[in-house]
Amino acid sequence: MLSIIQAAGWPIWPLVACSILALALIIERFLSLKTARVAPPRLLDEALAVSRTSVPAPDVVRQLEQNSALGEVLASGFRALNSDPRCTEADLRANMESTGRAVAHRLERYLNALATVASAAPLLGLLGTVIGMIEIFGSQGAAGGATGANPAQLAHGISVALYNTAFGLIVAIPALIFWRYFRGRVDEYLLTLELAAERFVRHLNHLRRA
Repeated sequence: MLSIIQAAGWPIWPLVACSILALALIIERFLSLKTARVAPPRLLDEALAVSRTSVPAPDVVRQLEQNSALGEVLASGFRALNSDPRCTEADLRANMESTGRAVAHRLERYLNALATVASAAPLLGLLGTVIGMIEIFGSQGAAGGATGANPAQLAHGISVALYNTAFGLIVAIPALIFWRYFRGRVDEYLLTLELAAERFVRHLNHLRRA
């Protein structure tokens, strides 16, 4: 691998940095977008069960908030009702929507950076290709008319061009695939949170009137 990097010349170093960044972002998003950390399947039913007759105690609400992203949204509804038992349904929705926007922003974190790597890597590869072509033509010009091109410089220029093109695609293709995967996963989570929040608001509204 080191020999390939040396053969590709200095233009490959930005691509190496992009590959490290993309790998770090992919690992971070895999850990952060686990279902247990975003929307545990039974959490909504448990929250409905503990608040069947009244709003739970503050320590239960705090525990729910720290459970997951969905728990944070649900806990905001409990907090709104605790702070003002006479609050309207519109106030409940506003509190939960505000928390939901913050959660959505957190779920989408680093996706733009991953998309940027996917877009920039082919361009950096193209830059390396152009630099390699410049070296090829430079070696022909420097060698002089009768003697022909310098074989070592010619081979180096071709290596720079081809290695950078290939490495740019190697970085860009997985980054694009994972960006689309994470984008779809976040959209699915946001829909789950929205539906759960809508059901929970109706429950809290009924609890408020009781």
